[in-house]
Amino acid sequence: MTSLNLASESNSRQLPGDLAVWIFIFAELAVFGILFIGFAVARSLDPATFQAGRDILHPWIGLLNTAALITASYLVATAVHQFREKRSGVHLRLWLAVAVSCIYTIGKMYEYVNLYSQGYNLGTDTFFMFYFFLTFFHFMHVILGQIILIILAVKVGNGDYDGSDMNGMESGASYWHMVDLVWLVLFPMIYVLA
Repeated sequence: MTSLNLASESNSRQLPGDLAVWIFIFAELAVFGILFIGFAVARSLDPATFQAGRDILHPWIGLLNTAALITASYLVATAVHQFREKRSGVHLRLWLAVAVSCIYTIGKMYEYVNLYSQGYNLGTDTFFMFYFFLTFFHFMHVILGQIILIILAVKVGNGDYDGSDMNGMESGASYWHMVDLVWLVLFPMIYVLA
């Protein structure tokens, strides 16, 4: 092979995982994008309601949830790296990512119960309609991501995945990172920005 062929092969990059998963991810990002635009427009039309709603939320729980999801994504990324190099401990990192991400699910459930007990729900006002809809829609994606990580951890632990085919691992990791990315937009939009 000539040096030109080697250079073009090393520079050609592909999306990790399966194309169908990426189509699904882009569709999900489009839905979230539309919801984010709706939130921004509604906030611009009624800033007082959105500020009053934001003042009721618990930003420290949101920050803890953010740290949990970022940590879980780090564990997933390092698990993929270890898997690619056929190193041991991949399934343990995936299990640890699931465990850390449970901080998010517990924190979010605590927020929902706390807000409902104070009388806040989808029908309270525009802010809480968006808050509950957006965060619950994201919450369901986190649950699906956790299920995917559990399946990957079990398959790697059982030896069904051995690192020779990265498609399943990369697809699952890509979905998980999409869930994390959405939260990194959602958290400041709902809890921080005025």
